[in-house]
Amino acid sequence: MAPVVRNLMILSGLLVSAVGVAAQATPPSPPTAQGLHSLFVAAGKLYWGTAIETNNFNDSAYLAIANNRNEFGMYVPENSQKWEEIQPALTDFEFTNPDAVLARARANGQMFRCHTLTWHSQLPAFVANGTWTRDTLAAVIVAHITNVMTHYRGLCYAWDVVNEALNDNGTFRNSVFFRTLGTDFIPLSFAAASRADPSARLYYNDFNLETSPRKAAAAVRIVQLVQAANIPIHGLGFQAHFRVGQTPNRTSLIATQNLFTTLGLEVAFSELDIAHLSLPPNSTSIQRQSDDYVTVVSACLAVPKCVGITLWQFTDKYSWIPSTFPGLGDACLYTSNFTKKPAYSAVSSFLQSVVATAAPAQGTGRFANGTGSKTVTPMVVAAPATATGVMTLPADIAGELAPFVTSPPVRTSAGAVVIVGKRKGVLVGVVVMVGALLL
Repeated sequence: MAPVVRNLMILSGLLVSAVGVAAQATPPSPPTAQGLHSLFVAAGKLYWGTAIETNNFNDSAYLAIANNRNEFGMYVPENSQKWEEIQPALTDFEFTNPDAVLARARANGQMFRCHTLTWHSQLPAFVANGTWTRDTLAAVIVAHITNVMTHYRGLCYAWDVVNEALNDNGTFRNSVFFRTLGTDFIPLSFAAASRADPSARLYYNDFNLETSPRKAAAAVRIVQLVQAANIPIHGLGFQAHFRVGQTPNRTSLIATQNLFTTLGLEVAFSELDIAHLSLPPNSTSIQRQSDDYVTVVSACLAVPKCVGITLWQFTDKYSWIPSTFPGLGDACLYTSNFTKKPAYSAVSSFLQSVVATAAPAQGTGRFANGTGSKTVTPMVVAAPATATGVMTLPADIAGELAPFVTSPPVRTSAGAVVIVGKRKGVLVGVVVMVGALLL
C-alpha cells in the first residue's frame, strides 16, 4: 500500500474516533392523526418524507408543517451532507448543520435519511481539482465515507451512496471518479459504506431513470456490478424530478421500479417534485399536476418493495427549481404561503380512498410490501349480532381474503365491516375497517 493511502487511512481512523452521535432511541410509535405520512403508512408504506435544511429553521410557519410527524415521517438534509458542505477540506469535517437536522427529526419522532456520499457535483476544491492516482483517490473516497457514515452510524435509515453516475444516454459521467477509477469507484463506495454502517440501507440514486430506458438499463448494470462483487446494495432511488404533463404514466413507473425489485432491491421516490412548464399555471395545468402526483403515489403503492416517497421540499418558497430552471416552478404540494395546493388535496383524497378500501394483508399483495410493510393484525371479535346487510368487496380485495373467508362480509350497525371466517378451525370475525380507519 502506498504511503499516502496508509496515511489517509490512519487519518480516517483518527477522525472517526473524534466524532459521533448518540445511538438512536427506541423507534417512535406509529402516527395516529391524518396527514400524508400517516395515510401512506396506513396504506402499507414505510414513510412519506421531505427534504429540509437548517436555513429553513427560522421560518415558524414552515416548521409548523415540517414538525408534524403525521405529515412527514422522514427528514433528508437537502444539502448539508453533500461532500463540499460536510468535508470542505481534507482534514475538516463539518457536522453541525446535518446534526441539527437529525436532532429535529429525533425530537419529532421522525426517521432520518442521509444524502449523499460519492457524487460528481458540489465537491470541495481539493477533490474536484486534485491530481489523483487510483490509490490516492480511492483512499480519499474511503476516508470520506468512513468518517461521515461512522458519525451517523445507526441513525440513517438509508444512504445515497453513489449519486448520478450516469448520463441520460446510459454512459458514465466524465467525473473525477470515473476518469481516475473507471467504474471501480462504485463498488469501492458501496464496500466502504457497508463497512462503516452495516445497518444502513445503501442506495444508488439518480434522475431520469423513469424517462430514459437507456439510463435505466445502465443503472441495472450498476446494481449488477455491485452485486457481482458480493457487496451489499439495498435500494434504488428514483429522484422523480418531473414536469407537469410529462410525468410517466402509472404502468411505465411500475415497470421501471420492477427492473430493480427483480434484482432484490427496494425502491423509493427519493426527491419528488413536479414543476409547471410556465408560470402562473392555468387551471388545466393545475389539474394535471394533481393527476401527475397521484400517478406517482399510485405507482409506489402498486409495487410491494417501494418503501416510501420523499418530497424535495414541500413548499414552493424553498424549492430549488426556479433558481436552477428559470421559467419553471410551483413544483411542490404547498404554495410559498404554505397553503395546500389542489395537488396536495388530490394525493390526500386518493390515499384516504385507498385506506378506506384496504383489507388486512401480509406477505405479498396490494396492501403489503417487503421492507417497510405495514402488517395488519386482524382483530378477533364475536360474529356480528347486529348485521345490517351483506357487502360485496372489490374483486382484488376479495381474492386476497379468499383463503380466510367462509361467509360474505357484513356491515354492523356500528359501521364496522366484518368478515367471518376460520383460523385454525376457530370461527372468528375479522374487523376490516371502522369508517375510514383501517385497524
